[in-house]
Amino acid sequence: MFTIGDFAAFGQVSARMLRHYDAIGLLRPAVVDEASGYRYYSADQLSRLNRIIALKDLGFSLQQVHEIVDAKLSAEELRGMLRLRHAQLEDELARSASRLVSVEARLRLIEKEGHMPTEDVVLKRIAPARVAELSAISKSYDGEDIGPVIQPLFGQLMERLGAAGVMPAGSPLAYYEDADDDQILVHAAVPVDAGTIADVDVHELPELAQAATIVHQGDMMEADRSMQTLARWIEDNGYRSHGYAREVTLQFDPENPANWVHEFQILVTNPD
Repeated sequence: MFTIGDFAAFGQVSARMLRHYDAIGLLRPAVVDEASGYRYYSADQLSRLNRIIALKDLGFSLQQVHEIVDAKLSAEELRGMLRLRHAQLEDELARSASRLVSVEARLRLIEKEGHMPTEDVVLKRIAPARVAELSAISKSYDGEDIGPVIQPLFGQLMERLGAAGVMPAGSPLAYYEDADDDQILVHAAVPVDAGTIADVDVHELPELAQAATIVHQGDMMEADRSMQTLARWIEDNGYRSHGYAREVTLQFDPENPANWVHEFQILVTNPD
């Protein structure tokens, strides 16, 4: 017979853990001294303790371990549990690998720039949205050409929504498409709940299943710095971008563009 301290040493666990296993009925002592309350274990119980430790290392809960070591599961049920755990571990491994790539990319940015970037890129799904919008042509994607086009569009759009008695159901956003002769089709949009609105195009804006996003604070004439950060992140993490970024207005101050806050969202896919 072994004292709890000696048995814990043989099993490479703590005495506290053995007391816990006793309390939940997972591993009872072979003998408990009635007078002192001391627990004693037999050498035969080491095999059960080793099975418990091995199953815990596989990530099974103590309840699952209890069922397995007490043979309460059929062979098929045990195979099912192991297959499920195998799938969970593969998923954890894939997510850890993805995080490792992100850490390596962030380290490269710090090495290039000498400091921790203040703008963080987040990968997420952008849900579809019903939007009301107006559109017009800009001669290029340059900010100096886009600005004079997009600003009047939002003004006209809000006037028409007000005349129709329709309230926005979300933050305004702009998105862009290629047009003829290297021109850009500019869309000024606002989420709405309405079905139709006179003189306004109402339609479903599709989801972005996987978008790289970044929050830009300040004048949109300085958006290049955030877009460059976004582009480097996409490249360093091995993604491929598609189309132009959507621009969601999170905060607008007509008196001071330095207080503007936008989120840029661009569709990305994993490399083949």
